[in-house]
Amino acid sequence: MRKISLLLFVALAAVAAALAADSASPDRASQEAKNKAIAGRVFEEIFNQGKFQVADEIYASDFINHGLHKNFDLQADQAAVHAEKKAFPDLKMTVDLMAAEGDLVTVIWTFRGTNTAAGYGLPPTGARIELRGITVWRIVDGKIREEWTSFDDMQAAQQLVTQLKWQLLGLLAAAVILVWIFCRVILRTEANQTSQDGVTSHLDNAPSKAPKKICSPRPPKILSRP
Repeated sequence: MRKISLLLFVALAAVAAALAADSASPDRASQEAKNKAIAGRVFEEIFNQGKFQVADEIYASDFINHGLHKNFDLQADQAAVHAEKKAFPDLKMTVDLMAAEGDLVTVIWTFRGTNTAAGYGLPPTGARIELRGITVWRIVDGKIREEWTSFDDMQAAQQLVTQLKWQLLGLLAAAVILVWIFCRVILRTEANQTSQDGVTSHLDNAPSKAPKKICSPRPPKILSRP
């Protein structure tokens, strides 16, 4: 009898746990869906449409972007976003994959844009950049509180160099010519100075000749008559 009671108790506990999990699952799924919608607004509204004021709605005031060597607050993070949009006016961020687990949202994205204006430390080069990265956000109570982002900086630099190689070669050639002209001027100036110093030294070392003595004529002797 005791064994039967124990089995019934275990069965009832398992059913209760399953029912509790089922009742919690819709709430958790709903929250994860809301977090994914917030993450999507970052790409579509802030990056693509340039609605920077949206950051005030979806970012927490104590937001931290965890860089590899340095952390950034909300002001620094959004300043970088402004600079990217200024340098790449046609910037388009595409979400390739998005997944949510608890309060974390992970996004794999692709950056596409043309550098037609100065910004983000770049002059207007006209280069077309395309690169892929990954971002993980922690979203609590409808606000983005933390971020971890990673992408290949060298990939972007390689694309710039590849598209601007002829311009860079032209600048390099111009720099070489300017250096050559500068060196020629310096060498010529030094040669002239050396020549002048040699002439001066030769004049200083030449033997001096004593000036000839010019004798004044004697006045005629006047004889007195008695």
